[in-house]
Amino acid sequence: MPRNMSFAMTTDQVYDRSKDVTRRFGWWFLKAGDQVWAVEKAMGLRAGEKVKRISLIRIVSVKAEPLNAITQEDCAREGFPSFTPHDFVSMLCGHYGCPEDKLCNRIEFEYLNAGDQP
Repeated sequence: MPRNMSFAMTTDQVYDRSKDVTRRFGWWFLKAGDQVWAVEKAMGLRAGEKVKRISLIRIVSVKAEPLNAITQEDCAREGFPSFTPHDFVSMLCGHYGCPEDKLCNRIEFEYLNAGDQP
């Protein structure tokens, strides 16, 4: 059974398929070919609230790199085409309170289906 990967910060980008790269400060066990459910939110669900699947995704590649190594192309692939690398790093560092050079897992993926869209 595939695990659930939350895309709470980029739900719209996953629904419109403008995102095919994500950076995580975990998920080090992933390897190319693994399948994962992209979901709206996986943790912090209220009583009675259920996980909302967006799409089944297949991992294409994984690579450890410093967060501030992101390129302009990857900003677009993350679903933020108007962001500069500095904008993207600032957004994540502001959200997670991490240093700009924190090691992250760059995960490239492809969409396999439409999931349980409303």
